[in-house]
Amino acid sequence: MDLSIIVVNWNVRPLLELCLDSIYNQTKGITYEVIVIDNASIDGSREFLQAEKKFHKNLKVILNERNLGFARANNQGLKLAQGRYILFLNPDTQILDNALFKSVKFMDEHNDVGILGVQLLDNNKKIQPSVRTFPTIGSQSLILLKLHHLFPKIPVLRRYFLYDFNYQKLQEVDQVMGAFLMTRKKIIDKIGGFDENFFLWFEEVDFCKRVKENKWKVVYNPEIKILHYGHQSFRQAMPVEKQKIYNKSMFFYFKKHYPLSKIYFLYLLQYISLILAWLFQLFNFRRKKRIIPRVNV
Repeated sequence: MDLSIIVVNWNVRPLLELCLDSIYNQTKGITYEVIVIDNASIDGSREFLQAEKKFHKNLKVILNERNLGFARANNQGLKLAQGRYILFLNPDTQILDNALFKSVKFMDEHNDVGILGVQLLDNNKKIQPSVRTFPTIGSQSLILLKLHHLFPKIPVLRRYFLYDFNYQKLQEVDQVMGAFLMTRKKIIDKIGGFDENFFLWFEEVDFCKRVKENKWKVVYNPEIKILHYGHQSFRQAMPVEKQKIYNKSMFFYFKKHYPLSKIYFLYLLQYISLILAWLFQLFNFRRKKRIIPRVNV
């Protein structure tokens, strides 16, 4: 089999349905399977998947009784994967113009590429930023303090977010967004899947770093395009909850790849970031409360 497509879903049934339809309708010329792991959705996703499985023989479904997080759920899918290549695909994406065939063909022709990322388009067909350098203590310190919103042109942030990146050029990069991340089964067999210490965020960054450390290339290819609506699942969480998860993943990433003596400052900044997230959540709640119209009865 050429390709195993692993999709982790959490409460985005309409987008998941579009994603699966796009895979079935836009994929020709390769053999593939789709493995969907549902992380205890309550929006009808589970019932939809059970019905869908009856019509598609190449669809495998895992229904978790609780939300196991992105990394662990993807690893569940890896245990069932039979393809030469593995594609980690978000449910808020749609495949365009036989993109999966093109991706497999590209990987077949470039044996030194360990990870492939493609051009992501938003729902207005505009290019979506999807490439970054590896995080540094400096860039993450500014992000924890929310200064990237106020001073995005600070050099350390420009380098991290790659604001000057040419999204029309095929090139080697540090990391690509996990919305579409294709790799080789033999790489998974050698270095393992995602580190399950990450519940969400930084798991694909860590995976890209490990792949590069094993002398494989991470490549961005603009000739292959898909739609990506972006962060639809996690928009359902409150700011403080998201900040806690981000902080935990970020700190574990640095603890894993940096000496502890260099990251104490980040540990202290986590508390400031939580206060800032709480203030934003409180302000946003009060603002929404003010704009609710009164109804006379």
